[in-house]
Amino acid sequence: MNIEIRTDKNIQNSERLITYVREELNQEFQRHSERITHFSVHISDENGAKSGDDDIRCMLEVKAAGLKPIVVTHKAKNIDLSLHGAIDRVKRSLEHVLEKNEKPRGGQFEIVDEV
Repeated sequence: MNIEIRTDKNIQNSERLITYVREELNQEFQRHSERITHFSVHISDENGAKSGDDDIRCMLEVKAAGLKPIVVTHKAKNIDLSLHGAIDRVKRSLEHVLEKNEKPRGGQFEIVDEV
């Protein structure tokens, strides 16, 4: 599973941040590790030097084998909350898509002989 992490000029991209994001993604998506091929994480501070509520934005894209990429964003007051909000959203979306592919609508039906 490839994990790409990017930040804007207002967020310092450190080894500590990279390690933290990788550990969180590996822990949260361990169940789907065989299907997921790529994560792309973009963390930005939308207000720059100005402070404000919910100005840290995390965009998370996940690519899974045989599926279209899933992209979500989440805004929060710090990196941790924005990352976990995005993780929760992408987990719900991924599980919904996987469930939908496993159980297609209409499905198969059984013909029963009537006597």
